[in-house]
Amino acid sequence: MSERRVVMTGMGVVAPGDPGREAFWDLVSSGRTATRTISLFDPAPFRSRIGAECVFDPERAGLSYQEIRRTDRAGQFALAATREAVADAGIDPGVSPHRIGVSVGNGVGNAISMEQEYRVVSDNGRAWLVDHRYATPHLYSYVMSSSLATEVAWASGAEGPATVISTGCCAGIDAVGYGFDLIQEGSADVVLAGAADAPIYPITVACFDTLRASSTSNDDPERACRPFDRRRNGLVLGEGSAVFVLEEYEHAVQRNARIYCEVIAYAARANGYHMTGLKEDGREMGEAIIAAMAQAKLNPDDLDYVNAHGSGTRQNDRHETAAYKRSLGEYAYRLPISSIKSMVGHSLGAIGSIEIGASALAIDRNVVPPTANYTEADPECDLDYVPLTAREQPVDTVLSVGSGFGGFQSAIVLASIRDTARGAHRRRVAA
Repeated sequence: MSERRVVMTGMGVVAPGDPGREAFWDLVSSGRTATRTISLFDPAPFRSRIGAECVFDPERAGLSYQEIRRTDRAGQFALAATREAVADAGIDPGVSPHRIGVSVGNGVGNAISMEQEYRVVSDNGRAWLVDHRYATPHLYSYVMSSSLATEVAWASGAEGPATVISTGCCAGIDAVGYGFDLIQEGSADVVLAGAADAPIYPITVACFDTLRASSTSNDDPERACRPFDRRRNGLVLGEGSAVFVLEEYEHAVQRNARIYCEVIAYAARANGYHMTGLKEDGREMGEAIIAAMAQAKLNPDDLDYVNAHGSGTRQNDRHETAAYKRSLGEYAYRLPISSIKSMVGHSLGAIGSIEIGASALAIDRNVVPPTANYTEADPECDLDYVPLTAREQPVDTVLSVGSGFGGFQSAIVLASIRDTARGAHRRRVAA
């Protein structure tokens, strides 16, 4: 049986700043940042008071009052992104709902609504024995992060395989990777794949404060996130969603669908080392990259761009730099690498999909987005991290990577469909 190819035919994005795919691309390709002082709650008591918030109105996004009532902010992001992706792809109405799958990544579940409901039933924490009579009838949906897959399935008419994947900050990549697998193995012809997360709320901010992982550049929030820069002092939390229509290639061609790119490889590894720690030699991420490159039958110099995890913490940036050198050899020094977290923050479970969106658009537009705020090189991070300004250049093959608490490491490879014939020959030679 010939291998089923997987292409991306639709994209929806709700990212920090204005919502929508084009607003997102305009932000990250221009080098502007969406990091600001947190406005969703009073951040005054916290060590880090910065976040990358979405300018999001669920009514303007087309959500009904009932959808708004029963969904958490993360679910609302997912619904808006799903509808944009479905409209963008123009899914064939003749495809059987049982052949449409859903794969959604998430990190912290419906945590905003959970915290709000706890405040209600506990009388703002004063009652040890909570009063269930005050609970919303939608509390079960808030407790179960599986409700995210349910909402995406309802919004897209999917009745095939449906799941939520929660692998920390790798969830967004892993969800797309699982959708890729579903199509390759023949379990679905179309998959709505992506992620959503809304972690900018007091509990998460307090957790990252405790870890000393978040930036304290509160007086300069627009330049607070500085991946790979010598003066970096931590990550900036973000929020949002990106959802893609993945489709079997022949199915997409038969309906003359517009194709952003092809998904050609996905791999994941776990380090079995530490819940939040990373080794400086980059072995964990390096192994995921090596596995993905082998699956794609690519040599390092077949890559045109790497969309980095690039969180802006010293530990991650050093680990990641070592991983590129370990997996890509000397070519790592000549390869453009950038982190869009410098502009849209770190939305935990959602960021991997948002970064896949940037990677697919880099292929579609032949532009490498920059690393904003990168002004002072760190000798420990001595690769080409595309400082400040986007680069117009041919972009045919992109590697996007993620690193998550719990020891998760993921890598996915996207390629231009224009490059398919050349790439197939090249991969045979590399094999």
